[in-house]
Amino acid sequence: MYGPPNQSEAADAAAVGDTVPPPSSSSSSSSPPSSSASAFCPINPSSRHIVERQSRMLNFRVEYRQRSVELVLEEGSTVGEIKQILETELGVPVSKMQLKGWKVGDVSDSTVLRSLHLPKNNSLYVLTPDIAPTASTSKNSALQESLNQNFLLIISKKKAQRDYSLNFPGSRTIQEVKRNISDLTNIPVRHQQWEGWPATASDDSMTLAVSGISYPCHHLSVCRRSLPANAQEPTEECTDVHMISDSEGDDFEDASEFGVDDSEMFGMGSSGCRKSSMMPENSENEADALLHFTAEFSSRYGETHPMFFIGSLEAASQEAFYGKARDRKLLAIYLHNDDSVLSNVFCSQMMCADSVVSYLSQNFITWAWDVTKEANKARLLTMCTRHFGSVVTQTIRTYKTDHFPLLLIVMGKRTSNEVLNVIQGNTTVDELMMRLMGAMEIFTAQQQEDIKDEDEREAREMVKREQDEAYRLSLEADRKKREAQEREEAEQFRLEQMRKEQEEEKEAIRLSLEQALPPEPDEESGEQISKLRIRTPSGEFLERRFLGSCKLQVLFDFVASKGYPFEEFKILTTFPRRNQPLYPSPSAFSVPQVTFFLPFKNTLLNICLGIS
Repeated sequence: MYGPPNQSEAADAAAVGDTVPPPSSSSSSSSPPSSSASAFCPINPSSRHIVERQSRMLNFRVEYRQRSVELVLEEGSTVGEIKQILETELGVPVSKMQLKGWKVGDVSDSTVLRSLHLPKNNSLYVLTPDIAPTASTSKNSALQESLNQNFLLIISKKKAQRDYSLNFPGSRTIQEVKRNISDLTNIPVRHQQWEGWPATASDDSMTLAVSGISYPCHHLSVCRRSLPANAQEPTEECTDVHMISDSEGDDFEDASEFGVDDSEMFGMGSSGCRKSSMMPENSENEADALLHFTAEFSSRYGETHPMFFIGSLEAASQEAFYGKARDRKLLAIYLHNDDSVLSNVFCSQMMCADSVVSYLSQNFITWAWDVTKEANKARLLTMCTRHFGSVVTQTIRTYKTDHFPLLLIVMGKRTSNEVLNVIQGNTTVDELMMRLMGAMEIFTAQQQEDIKDEDEREAREMVKREQDEAYRLSLEADRKKREAQEREEAEQFRLEQMRKEQEEEKEAIRLSLEQALPPEPDEESGEQISKLRIRTPSGEFLERRFLGSCKLQVLFDFVASKGYPFEEFKILTTFPRRNQPLYPSPSAFSVPQVTFFLPFKNTLLNICLGIS
């Protein structure tokens, strides 16, 4: 099973382009393997290439739109090699291909996989933003669009010679169509015999979109399958939502054979066996009940239906009636009853019609309730009594089960709410639209009056607000003016107080200096006396005699006592003009301490005061 070691080495070397000598003829099978011997020998270049060639294999799963490609490459490969393989597999040019999903971010085409340290299994995906979706993607989009389309089925009942024009969404299954026909014709699904279905509609679980029927209209016919006279029908439990009992099917081949119209048989077509109720019996609040109702309605009749308001009847009334006049709407209250055969037809053909759905969505707030169970019906009557009064409640009581479903059109007024119309289940789409538009005309006329009154009221309120704002601004201006005046008066008072305090302080200093002055010496005194005349800046003269032994400070104090402090005025001799008067001693440096040196006794010396 295993060849000689040197043979395998030769094969490996040949794979990498190295040349090795052929095995020696003297080697025998009993000799030890050459690989073991090479462990003790220097590694030649060829064996080094052999070791490096054994690289790890990496697995890649690459996703591109609806396709998936599995790749296995050595870790010595580059990212560009992956793109080249994908170009062959996917038909996408490398230049328009973006390979994403690397753990280390974006990489270049020359990056070696070994340098990325990837795990053994990797997932990548290809982006092609410059390439339009492929045909398969377009096909899926077309299928999705077909599921959202409505198909018109014109179904003829052969023996009754009557046609039914029914609208179904593309997502509805063939089985659901047959169940609806069972309600209309009283023919159980297992007894129905159809003509007109295409060959591709081989399974009742197929949707109409993929069954191959014609769009937008397709013709079908149905009748009751005839059974042999001695055939015994198997007994089955009730498995269909709208299936009538077998005994009815056995006793009456067709209601039209006995002169009874299909509409008169509707009361017999309901059954107590249903998949699930439209609304639970004891919900904690109206919002939870409406959520369940909406989900069940969508499950039964498709996603195309009016947008039911999720919340209490009071909240729906607030939303419809008590906003701005331009935003108000009519309130449509849909009352469902599963015990009425008309409910299924009314929901699928009236409430799910595009025109009705669009008109209700634009002009109405639609609120729904299920009255199938007595507890829910009693709860509804209590809510109606509270919001609309006992008259509306009594009106709902008078309707029998066969009259349901009901659509109550309610308009909000200034003082109370008014029920404009009650639409029963036995109507057509055209009649339903006419009655909705009639109610809308009445509402529009009332709304225009409300808008006019509201505009006038808002205009009056606007004028009042403007006047109030002008008055407020005037008061604000007066307040600011008064505050500014008060601040100015306070500042003036503060300055006046400061001025008075300064004057009082100066006066106190003056008085203290005046009291501290030595007495003026007499002219006949034996000491040397100097008589000084001081001219003030106002032109007045101050005269006084001073002893020759007095200091200059006495002169300064005298001048300050007369209201001319030394800090504000300076004393100058008239001739020669000097800032240090009276010829101070050369050894004296502090002018206030200089002793008078007068050349003549009782000489009058003129001195002037100047502002310092």
